[in-house]
Amino acid sequence: MGSKTRGCCGWLIVALVASLVATAAVVAIMKRKPGGGARKLKPLPVPGPPGDIDSKYGDALGVALQFFQVQKSGKLENNQIPWRGDSALDDGKQAGLDLSKGMYDAGDHVKFSFPMGFTATVLSWSVLEYGDQMSAAKQLDPALDALRWITDFLVNAHPADNVFYIQVGDPDLDHNCWERPETMSEKRPLTQINQKSPGSDIAAEAAAAMAAASIVFKSRDTTYSDLLLQHAQKLFTFADTYRGIASDSYPKLQNYYNSTGYVDELLWAASWLYHATGDQTYLSYVTVQNGKAFADWGRPTWFSWDDKLAGTQVLLSRINFFGSKQTSNAENMGLKMYRDSAEAVICGLLPNSPSATGSRTGGGLVWISPWNSLQHATNAAFLAVVYSDYMLTSQTAAVQCSGKYYSPTDIRNFAISQANYILGDNPMKLSYLVGYGSNYPQQVHHRGASIPADVKTGCKGFQYLHSPSPNPNVAMGALVGGPFQNDTFVDSRDNALQTESSTYNSGTLVGLLSGLVTTSSVAQSFT
Repeated sequence: MGSKTRGCCGWLIVALVASLVATAAVVAIMKRKPGGGARKLKPLPVPGPPGDIDSKYGDALGVALQFFQVQKSGKLENNQIPWRGDSALDDGKQAGLDLSKGMYDAGDHVKFSFPMGFTATVLSWSVLEYGDQMSAAKQLDPALDALRWITDFLVNAHPADNVFYIQVGDPDLDHNCWERPETMSEKRPLTQINQKSPGSDIAAEAAAAMAAASIVFKSRDTTYSDLLLQHAQKLFTFADTYRGIASDSYPKLQNYYNSTGYVDELLWAASWLYHATGDQTYLSYVTVQNGKAFADWGRPTWFSWDDKLAGTQVLLSRINFFGSKQTSNAENMGLKMYRDSAEAVICGLLPNSPSATGSRTGGGLVWISPWNSLQHATNAAFLAVVYSDYMLTSQTAAVQCSGKYYSPTDIRNFAISQANYILGDNPMKLSYLVGYGSNYPQQVHHRGASIPADVKTGCKGFQYLHSPSPNPNVAMGALVGGPFQNDTFVDSRDNALQTESSTYNSGTLVGLLSGLVTTSSVAQSFT
């Protein structure tokens, strides 16, 4: 009996061990699977310095940055685009200003400070998060050059504390012409916001751009960094003191960049000013003073040139992830609400999440609107890769989405899926980044690209708009509007809905590609 009892116990022990091993294997599988049922995932290792360059994303990053050179206005320096030349050299002269720099927003020749400011803000953010990776890919200098070309314009567009020029050119006149920027001769009137004609949305976006850029240039050009910060602080005060939407002051703006509000820009600007200065006043502004009224906590929105809430939520999550010794309990509560809202945004993006958005194409692209459809996917993917790196650096194992758990790898994989779709992994097998790969759009809706460089058309060069031939000039780095929801794309210059590109798309695309160009990046301190 005694020996049989010991044998029976032995088999029980073996069976128990086997059961435990099997259970562990199931749990491990669940952990690896997105949304696995494990309640606690182990934190992944903190990433080290940039690793080997992924040539796909490195090459794409090099291409994407060229679009900023394509879009430059003014007297060009070290021009690398053979079909581009000097343009708009007299912009601002009627007001005694030099507004010749800056960038044309898309395929036309108007300079809109609102999307241009957003481009500068997200480009600064990209450099701050991934400058080491851009440097490893030998693409940091082009990014800094593009950023400064915009901020030089923004500085000159702010000649007095409560005056800011928001537009150069008349969109109606401009859209009645099809010509190269180098030969345009139409009047280019100026539009300004001031105390009597406010535009808090645009002034605050410019403040955010210059505050963020001041951090970028702090270690590179102290004098310039200080100048940017001074303008940022004055513009924020102007925006906050004289509140109003620019399109209310100038109703014609509603036909082009019609902002749906200004409180998101005030939060966005104050968040960047806090990072640039460390001044608790700005942190209190976004948390204690205006968090409940302005932030719309808990309701995910789409990050864009118009709506900055999701970007602000991710940016302020950075403080909640990594801490700040000087924050009060009330401020910390506000920061926690921003982070919770950021996680709601992330949960909406992950395709297997219970709260995943259903607004996707069959090929897996986040798709919100037929006009410029790629902007939301690009912006969302940029926020996702940034958030995943915050999680890795802070040793945060997972986000919880309605009871299911997702790791930083899951979030990064979503960002990768959107980037890969853009670069050709889609039902059309088409790269939507012009100049990348062997199959990309040939008829980008872009005046300069569509007209031979040696031709003078005058205002009425519309035969080049309607020509069935490919563009004679390649708009390198242009991210076109993108596919319809059924994953189809019509490559026609007349189809501006799908074939027009914009600088603000390129800003977040550069950030996305920089985040993917090597292994995950350690989130560095901004200050």
